[in-house]
Amino acid sequence: MTSASRRRLKPVAAAAGAAIFVAVVGGTLTDLGPWYQQLRQPSWRLPDAAFGPIWTVIFALAAAAGVIAWRRIGDPIQRQTIIGLFAFNGFLNILWSLLFFRLQRPDYALIEVGFLWISILVLIIYFIRRSPVSSLLLVPYLAWVSLAAFLNYEVVRLNGPFG
Repeated sequence: MTSASRRRLKPVAAAAGAAIFVAVVGGTLTDLGPWYQQLRQPSWRLPDAAFGPIWTVIFALAAAAGVIAWRRIGDPIQRQTIIGLFAFNGFLNILWSLLFFRLQRPDYALIEVGFLWISILVLIIYFIRRSPVSSLLLVPYLAWVSLAAFLNYEVVRLNGPFG
């Protein structure tokens, strides 16, 4: 493999590694045990088995958005911003799983999901002029987190108060 090939693969490997890290940590924090099973859920909720594949697609699209933007944007400061925005988004993604499943606080997770949603919107807005394709690839993520936020709200409404 040439050094040029390695340079081209480096952002792909980094984005894939980051997406896998967030997915694995978030998945590890997700506990579908007795506490979760006892929660009342809205009738329109997707089956548990759908969440893994949907998140896989979302993370793949987000990683692709990051790589495309990275390649399109050559400025080192803007590249640092991309890393920072995605890192903060990944942190918020993991934090939601921690709050909802491990701490069993869907009410706190409902507050936090607003920050997660905003972090996705910020990424979309940041990319809109710099890499429109990257912005479009993040729209399903925003839509999915919007649906997840509404589901989170319904869980709180049907089961609260918590703590």
